Amino acid sequence: METLVGLLPIILMFVIFYFLLIRPQQKKQKQVQQMQSDLQKGDRIITIGGMHGTIHAIDEGTLVLTVQDGTQMKFDRSSIREKMND
Repeated sequence: METLVGLLPIILMFVIFYFLLIRPQQKKQKQVQQMQSDLQKGDRIITIGGMHGTIHAIDEGTLVLTVQDGTQMKFDRSSIREKMND
């Protein structure tokens, strides 16, 4: 019983660590993956590097962005940070 009482603070610390750090990060990662899988042609997006563009074409793992001057660039789907609202 004494060993359980001695381990209780460590166990409690791991539980708090999980709910304050690990679980919110997992939820955020799941939301980003959902957003990246829901992308469609014509969506306005921002890449991780800060490039703004419109999706011109989508393949399974890549997409082609059209930027303001009409230049088209190919990016991995995972490099999309966020979808801009119109």
